[in-house]
Amino acid sequence: MTSATSTPRRSRSARPKLDAIAAEAVDLARAALEEVTEPGQVGEHLRAEASGDRVVTHVFDCMMPGYRGWSWVAILVRAPRAKSATVAETALLPGEGALLAPDWEPWSERLKPEDVGADDLMPYREYDERLEHGYENTGDEDADRVANWELGLGRVRVLSPEGRADAAERWAEGEFGPRPTSQRRRRGTVTANCASCGFLSKLDGSLRHEFGVCTNEWSPADGRVVHLGYGCGAHSETGKDDGDREIPRATGVVLDELDVEYQKQAQSPTAEAGEGAIGAAEAPTDEGPKGD
Repeated sequence: MTSATSTPRRSRSARPKLDAIAAEAVDLARAALEEVTEPGQVGEHLRAEASGDRVVTHVFDCMMPGYRGWSWVAILVRAPRAKSATVAETALLPGEGALLAPDWEPWSERLKPEDVGADDLMPYREYDERLEHGYENTGDEDADRVANWELGLGRVRVLSPEGRADAAERWAEGEFGPRPTSQRRRRGTVTANCASCGFLSKLDGSLRHEFGVCTNEWSPADGRVVHLGYGCGAHSETGKDDGDREIPRATGVVLDELDVEYQKQAQSPTAEAGEGAIGAAEAPTDEGPKGD
């Protein structure tokens, strides 16, 4: 025969009872707050709350400029069998809708790359996941020469695989990342990419398979790291297949723009007959007057 088991009841914490003596000591709470504030900063008494056995919190409105939604609080306590309360603590606390400062963040998380200028000095980071130890000289002149000068490893720290991956991802998602191509010249597309441009200078190392530096002064990416899939209107082969090309003018050819063509206008028959009659009348004659 099994014995009946009873489920234990959950113990409920009783809410503290509001102490009457401490709750009525509003003037005491206000006087305590006025000692730590400037005149006129403590406003109307809002409420009294029971914070524990014989512990009462008095809440006052805050009248300080810029502290909308904040409240002054004064905590009063009363000892057992005591007939008066005493001040335990005063504070300024935010309420709902109060203007608060953002959560504190270390500089490494708060500072952004665009916040740093060319003359700003960054603190040294002993451990940086983007870097790893560089090449240590072995004493072999040939091996050290290859590592230090040809491979560029003669530094204390060099890029780690994670650092190269972060840079490649950031560059690819940036302003000079890949662009779609279209021979129909649709909006937002280019006819050719940087991979076929003569103004591209590729990077060294593994990043050369994806990136290079633009050297065309007419390009918006001049002097910038560009993805091989990027493109612009300053491509070295721009307009190669177009029909109308700019024909270079030959040297030594002089264009005479002062030459004037003259054409004699033909006269009408009536004008020619009139001119003939006038000429006949004015012509001299050799015959003298005839005598009888």
